[in-house]
Amino acid sequence: MAKATWNGAVLAESDKTVVVENNHYFPKDAINQQYFKESNTHTTCPWKGIANYYSIEVDGQVNKDAAWYYPTAKERAKNIEGYIAFWRGVKVEA
Repeated sequence: MAKATWNGAVLAESDKTVVVENNHYFPKDAINQQYFKESNTHTTCPWKGIANYYSIEVDGQVNKDAAWYYPTAKERAKNIEGYIAFWRGVKVEA
């Protein structure tokens, strides 16, 4: 079971994560949506596609763009389409 935590809150927990490039991607139904705020940030990966970001907010503290996902992944990354991964101090334990 993989678990993502930040600032004392459990952001996501699942036994169905997909590991790509050492990142655990969590299914959308495994995240605690109340901590996630849509961001206007986008980046492009040559083989995965365009990533969208979430900022994480816990107890009034914001971790800007700490989670990302590919809403429409390229063919080679279809297995993580819509799945969410973390960085910027979010602790992921598996």
